[in-house]
Amino acid sequence: MIETFATPEALADAAAGAVAHTLAAAVAQGERGRLVVTGGRSPGLIYDRLSQIPLDWSQVDITLSDERFVPPDDPASNQALVASRLLTGEARAARFVPLWREAPDAVACAEAAEPDIAALAPFHMTLLGMGPDGHVASLIPGAVGLEAAMAPEGRRLCLGFDQAIGDPPLPRITLTLGALLHSQAILILIAGAEKRQVVERACDGADLPVAALLTQARVPVRVLWTP
Repeated sequence: MIETFATPEALADAAAGAVAHTLAAAVAQGERGRLVVTGGRSPGLIYDRLSQIPLDWSQVDITLSDERFVPPDDPASNQALVASRLLTGEARAARFVPLWREAPDAVACAEAAEPDIAALAPFHMTLLGMGPDGHVASLIPGAVGLEAAMAPEGRRLCLGFDQAIGDPPLPRITLTLGALLHSQAILILIAGAEKRQVVERACDGADLPVAALLTQARVPVRVLWTP
């Protein structure tokens, strides 16, 4: 299940190629391509490559797997990363659907985003990173309300956590496990020996959020790893 790439650049080439192929195929069939992307350290090189690939980006919708409850101009914003690295060049014509909304808290923010996320599902491709604690999106161990977010058949596609969680510790908005499983394909992007060991533990039955993706049979999952 773990595909090994010698360098981050080689991993980025493979991931960008897989995403572009999937989106182009959807558009060729008369659909709008629907892509879920991730924040964090993993995807920058991938976004740089995707932004320069010539496909009909005007027929592509992009949203995030999770977001920190901060304005889009905050350095911690995942939306800011996507705007600066992906929604440029060829890909500037894509339609971006944010998770962050003007709202009093993360719970209300997720409620406001829910209808737009529901309108996008099912997704053609979802890109995810993974933390050393085995979290994907903002499905973070210890979060109050995690059980509801991890329900595979849960009603909600988007939930908010008002407590400060993760790194950096902030309130968050996340797609639920049920939403992630509304994907036709999932790529999990990891680097370093520690994260490879986390994936191996999850495949062996460790109780980690990422295990819910790695041990299910509904959606094809590829794990792309570089040392």
